[in-house]
Amino acid sequence: MGVNPRTGGMNKAVAVENAEGAGPIVLVCDHASNFFPPPYDTSLNVSEADKSAHIAWDPGALGVARGLSRALDAPLVFTTVSRLIIDCNREESRADLIPCLSETTEISGNRDLSPEEKSFRIDLAHRPFHTAIDKVLNERKDRDLPSAVVSIHSFTPVYKGKSRPWEIGLIYETDRRLADPVLADLAARGDLTVGDNEPYSPADGVYYTIRRHGEDRQLPCLMIEIRNDEITTPEEEARWSDLLAPVLARAAEAVAGGAHA
Repeated sequence: MGVNPRTGGMNKAVAVENAEGAGPIVLVCDHASNFFPPPYDTSLNVSEADKSAHIAWDPGALGVARGLSRALDAPLVFTTVSRLIIDCNREESRADLIPCLSETTEISGNRDLSPEEKSFRIDLAHRPFHTAIDKVLNERKDRDLPSAVVSIHSFTPVYKGKSRPWEIGLIYETDRRLADPVLADLAARGDLTVGDNEPYSPADGVYYTIRRHGEDRQLPCLMIEIRNDEITTPEEEARWSDLLAPVLARAAEAVAGGAHA
């Protein structure tokens, strides 16, 4: 995408780190950033408090994903603009692709958008994000590298007044090759309340990225949600990436070993 004055000269809303990583996992982070490039810093009519809140991004998720990328030698693809501009974890046809209401917060600047504005936002981040994931996976296939696709998210401790007891949740659909061993490993620790398709499930419409790049490609895949009060500092992010790295490595290597048995 070329430089566009509407986004303050910004020409990249997606980033890829460690693209050549040879570990068995590819990491994605759909809601990594709460950056609002111009004109969206003012045109969405979102308060500064809301820009730093969970409705704008998944706090802590990118830090955990980066720690996992280093530990697992995993490529990492992530967005660099707020999901209030466009949600890369939604089908292009969904009404909440560009949300007018996030949890209980009205996003008035997203109402009554022209077809041209919607297309601009899709081309700004949504299509480049998924194209970048496809490129990483296709290049790994050409290198004959096994690829398990794992997305990293965070969730709020309280949603619409309801407390959520899980420190971590694993979201999966028909492919359980990663979910089952990771659930077993985390449960065996004895110190975590682990959500099994909680606090969300694919039925909630939150599974687009993993379905598209994992399930549809018949690759092992898993969506991980960490409660965001668990990852408020770099030290807490590192604790979770240190906890999850060996668990994910064992699961992915077991899958890869079984495929070659």
